[in-house]
Amino acid sequence: MTVRAQPITCPYCFTMSPRRSVRFRCQGGAPGRGSGCPPEVDTVLADYLGSTVAATLPPVFDADGRRQRAECPACRQETFKRVCPACHNQLPAQYCETPGKIVALVGAKNSGKSTYISVLLHELEHRLGSELQTSLVACDDRTIDRYQRDFAKPLFGEHRLLPTTQSAATAIRWPMVYLLSRTRHKRFRRQDTSLTLVLFDTAGEDLGRRDLVDLHLRYLTAADAIIFLVDPLELPGAAADTRAEARPADEHSPDANPLHVLSRVTETLRSGHELRPGQRLKVPMAIALTKIDVLQPSLEQQSPLHRPRPRTAELDADDREAVHEQVRAMMHHWHTEGLDNYLDHNYAEHAFFGLSALGGIPEGDSVGPGGIRPYRVEDPLLWLLHRFGMLEASRSAGAGGLREAGRGLLEANRRNRG
Repeated sequence: MTVRAQPITCPYCFTMSPRRSVRFRCQGGAPGRGSGCPPEVDTVLADYLGSTVAATLPPVFDADGRRQRAECPACRQETFKRVCPACHNQLPAQYCETPGKIVALVGAKNSGKSTYISVLLHELEHRLGSELQTSLVACDDRTIDRYQRDFAKPLFGEHRLLPTTQSAATAIRWPMVYLLSRTRHKRFRRQDTSLTLVLFDTAGEDLGRRDLVDLHLRYLTAADAIIFLVDPLELPGAAADTRAEARPADEHSPDANPLHVLSRVTETLRSGHELRPGQRLKVPMAIALTKIDVLQPSLEQQSPLHRPRPRTAELDADDREAVHEQVRAMMHHWHTEGLDNYLDHNYAEHAFFGLSALGGIPEGDSVGPGGIRPYRVEDPLLWLLHRFGMLEASRSAGAGGLREAGRGLLEANRRNRG
């Protein structure tokens, strides 16, 4: 099935529509373009934005949304502006022409979602771009403005820590829409592939608010994959393995408890997909422990989390499995194996990761003196790109022993507790 024949999911309101039903917006009048339709209040868009100011635009009309252009029936001008039939937000051209994958970024309060997004995108635009032979380009002005204003400038320009993700109840939080392209060489032949990547972060407390359930139900149900960030300092069992003092879980603040937030996400997904009892969700779930630099001193010398990801243009399957088993062993060591069991019961596929966006402990509200030193931040996304068919996987000599070591630690923990 071609991309044009597949339904399209709006990256703003997450409504799925047939491509034929995608609508167009008139270009309007401008010097050198003739007299187009005058602007008017778009009530559908105004309802989405909560304001009529930004929704005063040339009118929307029906046409075959599978095409790139259409003629306005009123002024006879040709337009290329396609809009979502449900919310009337303009759809990025690349999003309509390439396969789209929505990656939901979820986590409890203070799990570092904003910092993670900022560093991951920075790495994709710089180091990882040359390593994986990829390019990352923002698809719309909103993405460019939000990344520069909310992420790049404060963190990389001013070395200030980013604030906690704000609730969607306070203001519209636009998703980040990117075109990810990759060049591969197979048998002396160049092969170019691309997909549009939609990153949308949500505040942990939003999943418990009745007035926001509908938005997040559509958002999570539309997601092709989920990256769930867990701050290990919120897990009481990790206290003994950290140099810093772990924060005890606050029973009165479920928004800061990773297990509570994960259960909300899962309940939302199950209701959205209308699963039968015992049926598991098919959406891949990546569980990533953040701030892994704090935990490294307690890990054995041969731990795969002591070394960076192998620098290849493929997914190293042995390294991936070794890290997965190591994090599983840590979870069992902290008496939180219930998380692993919960994931296994509810998801057909899940994987554990360990990463650090900053690579060091901050000083107050600023980045530490060593600067920003990302560590394995790309691992969850590379695993998902492999699932999406954008990245090959290979086995590497020597990593199998690390995988077995992680499993051995897991079994040792079980025997000791038995």
